[in-house]
Amino acid sequence: MAGFDALSREDLLKLIQVYARNWLAHDGCWFQATEETFGLDSAIDLDTKAWNRFAVTEARRIMKEFDIPAGSGLKGLERALAYRLYAAINRQSVEWIDEHTMVFRMVECRVQKSRTEKNLPAFPCKSVGIVEFSQFARTVDGRITTQCVNCPPDPVGDSFCAWRFSINPEQLDGQNYR
Repeated sequence: MAGFDALSREDLLKLIQVYARNWLAHDGCWFQATEETFGLDSAIDLDTKAWNRFAVTEARRIMKEFDIPAGSGLKGLERALAYRLYAAINRQSVEWIDEHTMVFRMVECRVQKSRTEKNLPAFPCKSVGIVEFSQFARTVDGRITTQCVNCPPDPVGDSFCAWRFSINPEQLDGQNYR
């Protein structure tokens, strides 16, 4: 039986895609089972609680493995966002507004795209996303504030969701964290 060490770079990259899609499928299956058992509002409440924990765990593990120090500002957050499981399966972009503000966009969202293809309404993930992205950003740097620009049930524009991350310039102590 061949192990991971025997895989080529190409096959390892494929495996990342498989793992990311499987993770997302499990998340969806869990949510649907919870919704069927307890209803949509309870499922969203439980999902929010789970993301509140998972976002911190994911950020900490990424920071550790990729040497992103705590307190590394928006540049550290930009790096950490690029290593999330989402990044393997969703097209994302970052736009720097100025040295204290960046906007992260989920240009293509596998969950929402799948729902659109099935003629289902957008999944209302805004309340979950607020907790998820805020917790992830605060774990990278406690000075980062997170604001939702848009996220379903908001109308979808040039991205499925967008998040504004900023650090108050007065908190930078003369250092440039971009």
